[in-house]
Amino acid sequence: MTPGKSARDFLSPRYWPTWLMLGVLWPFSLLPMWVVWLLGQALGTVLYLLHARGRRIARRNLALCFPALPAAARARLLRRHYRALGQAVMGVSFSWWGSARRQQKLVRIRARESYDQALAAGRPVILLAPHFLAMELGGMRLAQERPMISMYKQASNALIDWLMRRRRLRYGGLLVERDAPLRPLIRQLRAGEPFYYLPDQNPGEAAHVFAPFFGVPAATVTALARIARLADAVVIPCFTRQLPYGRGYEVYFKPPLADFPSGDELADATRMNQAIEEGVREMPEQYLWTYKRFKHRPSGEPSLYG
Repeated sequence: MTPGKSARDFLSPRYWPTWLMLGVLWPFSLLPMWVVWLLGQALGTVLYLLHARGRRIARRNLALCFPALPAAARARLLRRHYRALGQAVMGVSFSWWGSARRQQKLVRIRARESYDQALAAGRPVILLAPHFLAMELGGMRLAQERPMISMYKQASNALIDWLMRRRRLRYGGLLVERDAPLRPLIRQLRAGEPFYYLPDQNPGEAAHVFAPFFGVPAATVTALARIARLADAVVIPCFTRQLPYGRGYEVYFKPPLADFPSGDELADATRMNQAIEEGVREMPEQYLWTYKRFKHRPSGEPSLYG
């Protein structure tokens, strides 16, 4: 982490390339959304052509998750994914530098009844926010309404880490790392701050089980059920969608997970993955397919990525 730092601490030459990248990205926060959408589509096409490793990973993930889909249809889905990815890269400018007013204009919130009802009842709330491409902007928009707890992974680039923390905390709230102690998180949840929980990453050393994800055993972290039980929290799936043709974004909610947690780690992990699947089926091109979701395998099983 980089507490107490300012931009002056990152003026050494090793950060100049990062400053250049940020300088290129920042002006997009001022452009009309339809222009950013067009540029994002073009950037996505370039990324598709140049990002051979990510393209191979995404192609394999799509084959594993949609085996019944014809190869030609999966190829079209892969190209749509990269165009959505290009738009998401451009969208970082709105997350980090867009004004609160512009974020409110760009990001609409719908189907929020279950979320509002849980808050009105005084229940601790965990928002199950899978890795869709626009998830950061959705979290920023929700944080304008009330301080949020959000998950955080320290970036290897100290300048990016400093800026990311600074922008994510501009509306208040708390950032927690995945392996951080649970006590501060539970305390904030019980105090009424919703937790914007990012569930579907490879577990590393975290406690996990192998639960089906699109029928494929996937290493699935079991922390969600444990946190929900300790905080007596309701878990509500929350997805952020990029709208076509520069029409902005929308955050929408699904009904709370029923009878969750159940006390059975595998059953709870399976229920969480099912909720993520439901969102992926609605907008498959916008799920983050370019990371190895099935990297960790049960003992004795070969890699699925060759």
